[in-house]
Amino acid sequence: MSPTEKRETVARVQQSFSVSERRACQALEFRRSTLRYKRKIRADELSIRSRMLELARQRPRFGYRRIAVLLQREGYRVNVKRVSRQWLSEGLRLPKRIRKKRAFGNSSHACHVRRAAGPNDVWCWDFIFDRTVHGQSLKWLSIVDEYTRRCICLDVSQSIRSEDLINRMSELFVMYGAPKQIRSDNGPEFISKSLPTWVLKLDVGTLYVEPGSPWENGFAESFPSRFRDELPRVTEFENLSHARACGAAWREDYNDYRPHSSLGGLAPSEFVRRCAASGPAAPALQQHSDS
Repeated sequence: MSPTEKRETVARVQQSFSVSERRACQALEFRRSTLRYKRKIRADELSIRSRMLELARQRPRFGYRRIAVLLQREGYRVNVKRVSRQWLSEGLRLPKRIRKKRAFGNSSHACHVRRAAGPNDVWCWDFIFDRTVHGQSLKWLSIVDEYTRRCICLDVSQSIRSEDLINRMSELFVMYGAPKQIRSDNGPEFISKSLPTWVLKLDVGTLYVEPGSPWENGFAESFPSRFRDELPRVTEFENLSHARACGAAWREDYNDYRPHSSLGGLAPSEFVRRCAASGPAAPALQQHSDS
């Protein structure tokens, strides 16, 4: 705490409790001598500050560390701490660098433009966020087959990175077969360098929707809304294990029992069986995307 801040604190205590400066300092454990301390201004202080401001105007993207190096090159006897104090006293601040977010999407990849033509044609995925009753974060990964409405995956963990996505997708491709394309938004996990490269090696296309246009990824947005309404809003998760057990039970009910209006009242599993029985001539879906 600086001497100025100490003086202000002691003055507030004196005013609030009507005590002397000595007793206020005793209560706050301040030395009275520090209240009267005045910083000695060096002879070269003004010249250093003036040159520092000139360099800051010339190089607005330099911080105080680089400015200190430039001052030292010019012969000023300063270190980084001294420049930092003057930098703060002048209210200087290096503007934060704004990094442009990579965006791969466009409207031609929207779900109403590029429709799924059959099972395993287009998968969509998204994340759903929640917390346990104790405040532990929960991150759900949902993957849905857009044509059959079947929930391919409903995993939950505290964090899911692009590497975790690759490992999980490898398992799902073995279990269900690889889709022709995967539709998603421009989330950081989906547009990371490793994930698009990996799916392209497997001859799986990526459909990134236009940034800020969630309606273009309607199936991925519709599924989480029903999931939230039917599970997290009516269930208090005790911990991660409890959330995984509840999620697995809900996914089974969603796929095997829950009727879907877009499937003519069928459950996704029954619709998948009918698609397999009919062969290439898969049953036609209704045009709306209600689940």
